[in-house]
Amino acid sequence: MKRIGILTGGGDVPGLNAAIKSFVWRMLENEDCTILGLRRGWASLINIIPEAGADNSGWITPLTRVNTRAIDRFGGTMLHTSRMNPQISKQDHIPEHLESSKGAPDERGRYDLTKPALRTIDFLQLDGLVALGGDGTLTFARRLHSEGVPLVAIPKTMDNDVFGTDYCLGFSTAVTRSVMFINDLRTGAGSHERFLVVELFGRYSGETCLLASYLAGVDRAVIAEVPFDCEKLYQLLEADRKDNPSGYAVVAVSEGARLIGGGNIESGEADAYGNRKLGGIGGIIGDYLETKTHDKAIYQRLAYLMRSGAPDSLDQLVANNYGSLAADLMRRGDTGKMVAVVDGRYTAVPIEVGSAARKRVDVDRFYDVAHYRPKVADVMDMPMFLH
Repeated sequence: MKRIGILTGGGDVPGLNAAIKSFVWRMLENEDCTILGLRRGWASLINIIPEAGADNSGWITPLTRVNTRAIDRFGGTMLHTSRMNPQISKQDHIPEHLESSKGAPDERGRYDLTKPALRTIDFLQLDGLVALGGDGTLTFARRLHSEGVPLVAIPKTMDNDVFGTDYCLGFSTAVTRSVMFINDLRTGAGSHERFLVVELFGRYSGETCLLASYLAGVDRAVIAEVPFDCEKLYQLLEADRKDNPSGYAVVAVSEGARLIGGGNIESGEADAYGNRKLGGIGGIIGDYLETKTHDKAIYQRLAYLMRSGAPDSLDQLVANNYGSLAADLMRRGDTGKMVAVVDGRYTAVPIEVGSAARKRVDVDRFYDVAHYRPKVADVMDMPMFLH
């Protein structure tokens, strides 16, 4: 492996920079190779112009031990990111130099630009590619793998919902921040004796909400996997508030939660993966509580606060090890793999595993559907992250 590309895609999370640094430093340890950082995720592969003399400096960043030395001290990703998927590209994402060769759109008006992406990989003379991302990013990684591109994937998502691994980068920091903010918000709820509704990220998986609720000791938790009834939730919270000497009650809710018989609360246009912007279910709960009590409820969406800033110690540790493990796989030519934690041990699984199923909360084991709260007991011999 002499020329390796690395990119980050999808939403940013704390730990990406640490994984990038760890990969670069491990690859360059007693190894003569060039590492190219591809900027803005998969968008780089269709925006780089594969012609000699073309100025592609805005899409490529050579990575060295010097320019990655301090990046692990910060959150986000130095390579920037996008939610671009070349095989389902929207018209407004197609660069001018591909207009004449974009082909015909699918039934949803999207274009498959996999061939131009492959041409870019050939143009850059890449011997291998490393992709850090969640389900969306890894979908195209699997496509490139099927086309013969030597590729290693690193899973990241604060929802911790990539199938095939117990742990995804960003999860611990998201939970840590959620617990901290929930506990901080208790002061206002207690002072005014109000209901507190805290909305957390989580489109399809409620694991972040479940674990944060468990650790913060909230009164009720509404997760994405279980539709709920507002009147029942109110009755439970009202009883919680009466039982609390401080006169308040707290409910945490996944942004992907939905009312019984209803759908997700979405807004805006769909992204490349068909997902519209989620958020607002907590506001609906808050409004309902206000109509029942004729008093204000505190509604707080944590949103990007959960994924901002530097990684906590666990995300830093896993990021360092994921980056190093990805480098070891690449140096051995053991590609077509996703680095992972399985049953508490670092390993690598076939990249196709990620598409085998959807990773969701084990509701029967860890959630009390009747009372809308975490149900964690008998953890002997259970994995660390309760899967």
